[in-house]
Amino acid sequence: MTETTVRTPSSGRDASWLVGADLAAVVLAFIGQIMLTHALLAEHYGWMVLAIDLYASLFLVIDLGLPTLLARDGTRAPSLVPAAVWRTYRWQALAALPFVFLALAARPEAWLNVEAPATLLLLAAMIALVHVASYAPRSGLRVLGEARLEALTKVAERGVTVVAYGVLVWQGSTSATAFTAAFLGGAITGWALALWWLLRVAPPAQRVDWGRLGEAWVTPRALMMSALPFAITLGILPYVIRIEKFMVAASGDATLGAVFHVAQLAWLAGLVVPAAIRSALLPVLGAARDDPTRHQREMNQATDLCFGLLPYGLFGGYLIMTVFAPLAFPSSYLDGTYGASAVDVFTVLLAGWALTLLATPTYTSLMAGPRPWRFTLFIVLVLLAAVLFGYVLVMQGPTDPGQKLFAAAVASSLSAGVLLILSWHMSEGWALVRERQDDWALALLGTTLVVVGLVSGTTWWVLGLPLFLFTPRGWQAVRSTLD
Repeated sequence: MTETTVRTPSSGRDASWLVGADLAAVVLAFIGQIMLTHALLAEHYGWMVLAIDLYASLFLVIDLGLPTLLARDGTRAPSLVPAAVWRTYRWQALAALPFVFLALAARPEAWLNVEAPATLLLLAAMIALVHVASYAPRSGLRVLGEARLEALTKVAERGVTVVAYGVLVWQGSTSATAFTAAFLGGAITGWALALWWLLRVAPPAQRVDWGRLGEAWVTPRALMMSALPFAITLGILPYVIRIEKFMVAASGDATLGAVFHVAQLAWLAGLVVPAAIRSALLPVLGAARDDPTRHQREMNQATDLCFGLLPYGLFGGYLIMTVFAPLAFPSSYLDGTYGASAVDVFTVLLAGWALTLLATPTYTSLMAGPRPWRFTLFIVLVLLAAVLFGYVLVMQGPTDPGQKLFAAAVASSLSAGVLLILSWHMSEGWALVRERQDDWALALLGTTLVVVGLVSGTTWWVLGLPLFLFTPRGWQAVRSTLD
């Protein structure tokens, strides 16, 4: 097999596979969360989700940014992808040691009032490490044009986890440790499948010439310096999403953190859509970095796709939470027992989801550009904004549990607004915004009207229905790259 016969990435096709798989995985994850909330006490459920989130945030920097670098540069030499994955693992194994010792010494779970058994904490840490290990082969599959296989690994991971949860529920288990072990089993399954498929589909390499991937791969120093911006970014990024939850737990307790987590479930599920678009778009924009015409075409198509998905996420997410959450979760999470309804808090979070979706093309362009340190600065500034909003609105805000939960949701959405504006500015995307100012005006105004109407319980949301006018162009954006 030669380099020219390798299946190549395509933003629309690959985004379709990844979005579809991520949504399927989200449905399975939602089922899993339903099982957990019914099987576990609220405090124990809070232990589990907070421990997993905490170690995922702490250990993600072990990624070192190398899978992202591979996604950006791998299309230049597909036959070198497996070798790049093994090279990534060697560096990640070295990087893991100090962070494992840090976790043992600092005991960060105590900061969030998580008094969980040591075994549960160990399993949560292992889940984080396995997830980091899965990123390199999944990036490799995407580079080889096999996003469909990457998509299947995600569905398989969630499927195994939910089946294991079901077995535990059938046995009558109420152990958060046992359910965490089931989660680990699913993570290992997804990682093993991704690595196995990568080794099967990658073309054979006659010799390893790292220069074919670009100057960044030639020497260890060049590799680390090129990946460092992405490593720092990935070390920061989880806190942008989770900082409000951590602040709620730190200023309240693990139970309040569990309620906010339930409110975030559909919101986090919706975030897989911009994440999948980013994953599919990064190799394409990386390849088009030196071709302005192709770059602009891909950016316009990605923007059309985001506009097209916007109303379905807003209305679909709200319907899922209002219709299915009362059927799925214990009433205590929805009737204000712990301060506020998770559904109402989620509705406030919808604004942040919409702004994050709309920012995806421009911040991915910044990520794929020739100056990755700008992307690192971008994420640092967003995190600083999230910390500031969280500190003022949550830590120094109301003491009433319900008001604290709503304050955290407002802080999250304000941070997403900063994300959008900074992505325009730092990617030099204002020209694209001005060229399509009518579309942007409709998207932002429509989103505001929908969220205000749903939060207030008024009919203002009806004025957001014109957002569905974006559907034809969104569909066309997908079809134009289905090759």
